[in-house]
Amino acid sequence: MDITDVILRQHDEQRRMFAMLEEWPRDDREGLAAVWKRLEILLEVHAEAEERYFYPELLRVGTGGADAESVDEEVEDAVKDHNDIRDAVRRVADAEIGSDEWWTAVVDANVHNSDHMGEEERQDLADFRQRASLQLRHEIAVQFLRYEAVRWAEGITPRDKDPEDYVEEQKTDEPSGVAEKAAREAEEAVTTGAVTSEPSLTASDEASEDKD
Repeated sequence: MDITDVILRQHDEQRRMFAMLEEWPRDDREGLAAVWKRLEILLEVHAEAEERYFYPELLRVGTGGADAESVDEEVEDAVKDHNDIRDAVRRVADAEIGSDEWWTAVVDANVHNSDHMGEEERQDLADFRQRASLQLRHEIAVQFLRYEAVRWAEGITPRDKDPEDYVEEQKTDEPSGVAEKAAREAEEAVTTGAVTSEPSLTASDEASEDKD
């Protein structure tokens, strides 16, 4: 597994679901609500997983991809985009399903999300592919997908983050636990030809993190 491929596939799913909404019968408000709820959960769980597992590692190894001035700038911009998407999602929740106000908020969420995905694919993902080892990309993908699988059934409470504070808190020159694990397993694979995987965080471990 490769975290950059995982994120790309989920971007494609988000694009397909927005397209599905655009073609959905306007008078089927129950169906619109159900499709939107699934998309809302996908958007927020995906964003939170990126902020927990992908961006911290990008800040450690990245330098700034494509037209980004630096890795700090590309991550700050990504977190700001997530906040803009969350704001549009809240406005969808406050509007009557299927109303003009509801559709305006859905379109705004689509616009913000489309801009974010394009920039992330051009900058963040390219930067990470160029700098991160395959083993590190695999280890992050495992954490990322596990977190999503645990939370996709009911979703999570959206929480905005200050982009500059987020980068300041996450940025460090010290290798993370997942980076050290990736390095050990890559070395073991070279010497023995086999890779062993240590257990990921349990659901109770992650629940404790959420309470902190």
